[in-house]
Amino acid sequence: MCQEHSNHNHSHNDKHTHDHSHDHNDDNDHDHDHDHSHGGENTKLFVGFSLAMLFIGVILAYVLKAEWFINNNTLRLVWYGVAFLPVAFPVLKEAVKLGAKGDFFNEFSLMGIATIGAFFIGEYPEGVAVMIFYTIGEMFQESAVNKAKGNIKALLDIRPNEATVFRNNQYTVVNPEEVQIGEIIQVKVGEKIPLDGEMLTDKGSFNTSALTGESKPNTYQKGETVLTGMINLQNVVEIKTTKLYQDSSLAKILQMVQEASARKATTELYIRKFAKVYTPIVFFLAVALTIIPYFVLGSEYVFQTWLGRALVFLVISCPCALVISVPLGYFGGIGAASKNGILFKGSNYLELMAKLDIVVMDKTGTLTEGVFKVQKVETSLEQNDFVNIVSAIEKQSTHPIAKAIVEAYPTDKVAEEVHEISGKGLMGKVDNKEVLVGNAALLSHYNIAYPTLIDDIVESIVVVAINKEYVGYITIADQIKADSKDAIALMKSMGVKKTVMLSGDKNTITQKVAKETNIDLAIGGLLPEGKVEQVEKLKKEYPNMSIAFVGDGINDAPVLALSDVGIAMGALGSDAAIETADVVIQTDQPSKIATAMHIGRETRKIVIQNIALALIVKIIVLILGAGGVATMWEAVFADVGVALLAILNAVRIQKMKFI
Repeated sequence: MCQEHSNHNHSHNDKHTHDHSHDHNDDNDHDHDHDHSHGGENTKLFVGFSLAMLFIGVILAYVLKAEWFINNNTLRLVWYGVAFLPVAFPVLKEAVKLGAKGDFFNEFSLMGIATIGAFFIGEYPEGVAVMIFYTIGEMFQESAVNKAKGNIKALLDIRPNEATVFRNNQYTVVNPEEVQIGEIIQVKVGEKIPLDGEMLTDKGSFNTSALTGESKPNTYQKGETVLTGMINLQNVVEIKTTKLYQDSSLAKILQMVQEASARKATTELYIRKFAKVYTPIVFFLAVALTIIPYFVLGSEYVFQTWLGRALVFLVISCPCALVISVPLGYFGGIGAASKNGILFKGSNYLELMAKLDIVVMDKTGTLTEGVFKVQKVETSLEQNDFVNIVSAIEKQSTHPIAKAIVEAYPTDKVAEEVHEISGKGLMGKVDNKEVLVGNAALLSHYNIAYPTLIDDIVESIVVVAINKEYVGYITIADQIKADSKDAIALMKSMGVKKTVMLSGDKNTITQKVAKETNIDLAIGGLLPEGKVEQVEKLKKEYPNMSIAFVGDGINDAPVLALSDVGIAMGALGSDAAIETADVVIQTDQPSKIATAMHIGRETRKIVIQNIALALIVKIIVLILGAGGVATMWEAVFADVGVALLAILNAVRIQKMKFI
């Protein structure tokens, strides 16, 4: 029960080649084509048929003790042979195919030799039973993998299969793959957005849960970007497409998740290497178990007895439970993570997330909202007049701070003769009054006196003068995310030794955010290369510690690539993040970093439990088998039974609740 369910589709950027160059090397040896896929209806019919034949044969021989059946060896051979073939054929075919490629020692050849050998020594029911239970085990495995893939399938299910596009003055329904960039599409209530695009309608409400794992609806305004797979909840909306279907965020996420199983964790690679060495060893031990007693026992040697023991030994030793349960454990972890809005690029990152020592975070957009909001208005004028004048000037600017003021105080007032004073602010006329709006340096430039306390204000500030006289200021700040403080506390509770925040924002603001969120070390005023330098410094200072960097994946691409684990935050619409990061958190919640760590740890626990269970049971039953105590039935339990238990344990992670 050991096929591997990995996509060997390596088109993603393997940016960690220096650390993980071995991730892709060992995958081809067991890259079976799965002609014997045991998930289909045919397999169930074959198993049902073989099981019925076996059951009738056992009833005739052991319950009714029908002599015409028991004493007719040819009839029994034909009867059990007919029961054996439907379930054995796919396995034997795989063994022959792999043998032709030079791979003689694999689980299929072990199963084939053991069961055909059982027929050879007259143990027909046992041979049939081993193959039936093996096939049932395969079906369970397929079911477990499908369960783990459930969340990925949920993503696949949200791929829209049609788009309503405006062509030749009318709306036409076409396949989304036929829609070009710049075309206008219409999405009705309850429909999925078929392509990434820009909202043309004033406002729309969308369910983004399939993409983010968050159930609450999100509202998008005209000009904002909406993504493939979002479900329209409110009114008919029109969207101008900005990407082709195959380049959409959803397509990239799907590709990333489907490729995740190709990147193997270290434990997984060790188990595969172990199985490669282990299988030929047990094969030759079984041969030795058949032949050596002849030289020891002499005339008392009974070939059939020792061949029987060797065949039991072969069935027991099949490394199925190990080879399937370990990757399945990791696959379950990847599935559980995607259910929680976290995408892992491979099981190796699940392992790394389980043992993070240092977490370095960007400030804007990671720990803060990345959206500026007006905090305070201080003026000697009537406040309404003051904010209307400032807003009229700021309407001419595209700066995020200007946008925040215009959004907070929309106005009908019109500013004239507005021009920019480079690096300082704006000058213009409102109601025939000369207005200066900008930083303190703008007022100093015109020798306008202002209160000295302005220089001590931490937040970003807009100072205003009318007719060369200071009249007040507005402070603007980026909001700290609601769960940032909890996120830091959770990470520390999970054993993160050091939390660091790096920001391009001014140092006073950076230190204020660090203090409010209890971050250990904060450095502000950094350019992107400054962030790289700081992470390099941490790597030198703590050479044996694993470092994660959390950023928005756009400006932070170099430092995401440098860290042991690059985590992109709130990166649903960011191509750069999906390309560069190892872990993508689809929502804007920093607490999901701790969730990702928790999933990594639970996955590792399950994998270790499965390895221990498989090895302990195998060793015990192998000793019993070699001593002739264990029969083919115990062998079936040691192989298929343990594999089933390991599968059930691996599936557990899908049901778990994470922090």
